[in-house]
Amino acid sequence: MTPLLTFFFGLLILGLFAWYFSTERDARKRWIGLVLTILLLLFCLDSATPPSKKIRLGLDLRGGTSFLLQLVPQNGQEITADMLQQAVEVIRKRVDQFGVGEPVIAPQGTRRILVQIPGLDPAQIQTTREQLQRVAKLEFAEVLPDSAALIAQIDKGEAILPPGFVIKEHVQNYDGKDVTERLLVKKEADLTGEHVTHAYAFFDQQGYGVSLNLDGEGAGSFLTVTSQLAPHQGRLAILLDGKIQSAPSVKNPIAGGQAQITGRFKEKEARELASVLENPLRTPVTIEETRSVSPTLGADSIRSGIVSGIGGLALVMLFVVFYYRLAGCVALVGLWINIILLFGMMAMFHFVLSLPGIAGIILTIGLSVDANVLLYERLREELAAGKSLAAALDGAYNKAFSAIFDANATTLITAGILFWQATGPVRGFSVTLMLGIVASLFSAILFTRTAFRWMMHSWGLKRLTMANLAPRQQFDFLGRRVIAVFVSLVLIGGSLGFVALRGANNFGIDFRGGDLLVVDSQPALSVNEVRSALEPLHLSEETIQLEQAGTKQMLSVRSAEDTSSRIMERLKQAFPDRMISAAQQEKVGAQIGVEFAKKALLAFGLGMVGILIYVTLRFEFSFAVGALVALLHDVIITVGVFSLVGGELSLVMVGAILTIAGYSINDTIVVFDRIREGLRNGAGGSVESLMNRSINETLGRTMLTGGMTLLSVAALFFFGGAVLKDFAFAILIGIFVGTYSSVFVASPIVLWCSKSQTKKITLGK
Repeated sequence: MTPLLTFFFGLLILGLFAWYFSTERDARKRWIGLVLTILLLLFCLDSATPPSKKIRLGLDLRGGTSFLLQLVPQNGQEITADMLQQAVEVIRKRVDQFGVGEPVIAPQGTRRILVQIPGLDPAQIQTTREQLQRVAKLEFAEVLPDSAALIAQIDKGEAILPPGFVIKEHVQNYDGKDVTERLLVKKEADLTGEHVTHAYAFFDQQGYGVSLNLDGEGAGSFLTVTSQLAPHQGRLAILLDGKIQSAPSVKNPIAGGQAQITGRFKEKEARELASVLENPLRTPVTIEETRSVSPTLGADSIRSGIVSGIGGLALVMLFVVFYYRLAGCVALVGLWINIILLFGMMAMFHFVLSLPGIAGIILTIGLSVDANVLLYERLREELAAGKSLAAALDGAYNKAFSAIFDANATTLITAGILFWQATGPVRGFSVTLMLGIVASLFSAILFTRTAFRWMMHSWGLKRLTMANLAPRQQFDFLGRRVIAVFVSLVLIGGSLGFVALRGANNFGIDFRGGDLLVVDSQPALSVNEVRSALEPLHLSEETIQLEQAGTKQMLSVRSAEDTSSRIMERLKQAFPDRMISAAQQEKVGAQIGVEFAKKALLAFGLGMVGILIYVTLRFEFSFAVGALVALLHDVIITVGVFSLVGGELSLVMVGAILTIAGYSINDTIVVFDRIREGLRNGAGGSVESLMNRSINETLGRTMLTGGMTLLSVAALFFFGGAVLKDFAFAILIGIFVGTYSSVFVASPIVLWCSKSQTKKITLGK
């Protein structure tokens, strides 16, 4: 679909949405809902199915290497946006020399460049690093007159190559076709690029051209060279890294250090030549981060992700159908629509799918059922009150909407801030989570409501039956708040103690810098063998352990920065018959590690501020305080347990922690929504009794949502591979702790903040 058609299609969809929510006629809502569902499904299927629009796989799934480069300013130099973009273009030309498909070269921030090269052989990594860091070499050199005729004679053996000259190819584009000419270029440059002070593209009556300025020394040299070439209109080759970028003719001697290069330039060609002439890579480039994954390990990761995804989806589907029966089948269709919409949007936005992205999809499968659970539990209450099915559906959807909206809005806040602050795979996770929330809201609120309307109209549906596993007993949760607070304080104190005891060992190389090398060998190496082999290197710090990577068991070695290449060479020398290869390599500089840590803390802090503001506006300040205390409670305990089992915090784990924060808020908001409803309806009794009643009323939903999320995340934990296993483990802890805190932490905080058990709480809108 063309961009213009996509634009008009979007307007049509927005119009239908507005019509759907503004009309009150049941028949009209049925038809609009059906048309909306069909159109969106067709559009997303069209976006995701053609090969040209398929979702691209990240390097951790298809194999390859990622480099994070930084321009290092010299002598107080300031890196401008133009310099950064020009550096990107120079790096792009260097990467093109490797002949790889779909490389990614993109600016990151104000002075960094991300370079992702798929399919790069691990043996080429060091060579590639050297190529990327090499300062660009810009030169101006004389072209021998009548080069074409002389080269033809040389090819026939009728002449010899003139001393001091070399044959180089010059590729030019004429009317969309590349034409290659061969030129005899002087080996020793007449002028170097360090004398170019400024270059820019311009447009006049003759078309596009490039203007350049030279410093005093360069102006004198340029005048000498052009004076020699002008009498016979000789050509001057402009070379970058030894390759001819342009070879203009010199018509007149050029004095004053200013020159114009004209010809049959197109705008893009003129700007590229100006970029070459400015040569931003005179500024040294350092590589702050390197991450490499072999294609074999990537294939194993794909298999692990697919297995865990199918497993989690199957478990959730079976449970939903068993528990809600016909309504569960409707939710099941809605879940498939949710998945189609999610993948369609990912394809439409050219999303790059990585392992954390798969984690986000699997987590979305569990969380997307939450809206249906809220709706169906409300529906159960409405039916139990003796209402007809039509009236019960209207009541359920109206009453559940505020809880669904607020719960998903707070999760969107954390996902949006994570996208803003994060980079690479973690940003991919946040995109998946945001798109999944949007898709689940459509499938749960609009599709299921439309499906029930059609079943009542066409099939004569008049009743629904559901299983009920929620306890009937009313528990005095707030009456045990003192004991709960004591338990929470012990867990928080223990968590902080474990984290403090481990110190820097809590952090992976993403935060403290260093090298990670994952070694594959046949037969497999043992930890003791590797430790003994590395003794001659006298490494100051290294951690060697076995890891399950996909279907293979491999050894990982964490060491100081710039030591992994020495370790790899040593292992190959010590075990020449073991077929040793690098399945994964990561190198993170200490400086970038500190920046990652700052960004992670900033993302978490901003997330809490955003939630505080939103919950205050939607509820009341005491509710916001309760939600934030519960959130901090869940995060601290989760990190503490993760530290206790020897886990390391990485960028992926930052995504897990913020997901836990979102889940905690989601669960808490549902309880708060029921309390808000009771207060607005003027329910009798004290605030404490009202809160207890609200917690008991939402207990079934809390158990169901937690249980189904556990099913999907458990599949991720058992079948998702090494990286996703840590992620899933943190989420599993967070689910248990988050469910506990929404009942025993958040509500008591609200109660205490109200200062009196009989005081009315003022609610926001």
